[in-house]
Parts: sequence; structure tokens; C-alpha cells
Amino acid sequence: MSELHPATRGFEAASVYERGRPDYPAAAVARIVERLELRPGRTVLDLAAGTGKLTRLLVPSGANVIAVEPLREMRTELELHVPGVLTLAGTAERIPLTDGYVDAVTVASAFHWFDVESALREIRRVLAPGGGLAMIWNARDERNPFQRALSEIIGPLRGDTPQRTLRDWRVLLAESELFERPERLLFEHEQLVDEDGLVARVLSVSFVGTLPRGARAGVEERVRALARAAEQPIRLTYMTELYVGFAS
Repeated sequence: MSELHPATRGFEAASVYERGRPDYPAAAVARIVERLELRPGRTVLDLAAGTGKLTRLLVPSGANVIAVEPLREMRTELELHVPGVLTLAGTAERIPLTDGYVDAVTVASAFHWFDVESALREIRRVLAPGGGLAMIWNARDERNPFQRALSEIIGPLRGDTPQRTLRDWRVLLAESELFERPERLLFEHEQLVDEDGLVARVLSVSFVGTLPRGARAGVEERVRALARAAEQPIRLTYMTELYVGFAS
């Protein structure tokens, strides 16, 4: 299995990730189902599936859903919340499926962790001719004052952790020569949390989760103070970015 970035150790607290991370907006999921033609008789791979935040939303399409996730802790949580879905250990750079096995691939809040060129080649390998790829992220909307306040706490801790914003994902698909007809779509989304939910949201961030215990406790204290001063429930706003492309 490919070596993972050290910051991914922060995801080993999978129950915190499950509690803290938002789901995905229904309109975005509907667009994925429509564009990738997910239906009975079709197979979709949810790659780097984590605790199954997107996986569970694909199941109602009727498609056969396969989840691939490198971290054992995440797979355990996924199997708890999305029973019946085949869950495999693997990475984007080494997908444990044969050539042309799936009709579609989805990646939720994870592509920025991959060795991008290697992952695109591997995704193209497992896709049937004409198959589609959808990449989706919930981006914290920093036009919202509360999200900006969170960023003041979280931002200085990032270090060299991979970021979604460092690549133009639509251009990346277009220039890869592996995918064509790339599109980018935006959806508004909202997550309602209480104080403990907000703490879980922050601790689910990879580079926060890997902090030494004392430093992590200091972050939690600041987040709790922010939560107690806020109107309840706390509304966390997001802009959900969806990118879709098709195997050329």
C-alpha cells in the first residue's frame, strides 16, 4: 500500500471524524447520481471513503457501491454506519480492483491527499470505457464570521498539510488527457452543531488531530469558548465544490 502523509494519523480517531464532519448537500449528490448514471446494474467505487459520509448517500441510487479506504479505523466506522457495502483496504495509487471494473468513481474530501497524477492513472484504469469521476469537497465558507473565527484558531497549525485550494481541479482533469468534459459545480451547504459537535468538527481536522495532547486541549478550550459565545445551534456554512469528468 502507498505510504500515507503523516498528517493522516489525525484521522485514526474515526469516531470523532464521523461525529464532526458534515454530510453532503442533497442537490450535489443528486447531480453525482445523474451525471454518473448511478442505478441498478451499475457499479461505483467510493475511493478514500473514510467513515462513509458520501458512501451512504450513494446507496439509495441502487448502484452496487464499493468503498476503498486505507485506514483500518475508518473502515471499521464505515462498516458500522453503512452495513452491506463491500469495504476494501487500498489507496488511490493502488486500487484493489481489476481493469475496467467500475462504471464510476467518487472521491469525497480526499483527492488533495493523493499523488494526483498516479491516482488519475489508476482511477482511469479501473473505470470502464466512458466511465465518470466525481470529486467533491465541503469548503468552509469564510464569508461567514464564525468560520473566519475558526480559521484564526486552525489556520496557523496547518504546516505542510495538503490543501484542496492548491490545485485547479477542473483544469487538472482537462490537462490529464485521461478525462474529458470536465465541469465544476457549486452548492451551498449548512451544518448545525452544538458545542461538542463543534469541538468534534475541529478535532477531525487532520493536523489538529495529530497535535500533542496538551496543544490539542488548548485548541479545544478556545473552540469551546467560541461556541459558548455563539447563538445555538451553531450554523457552519460551506460551499460544496463538485468536479465531474469522463474517461476519454
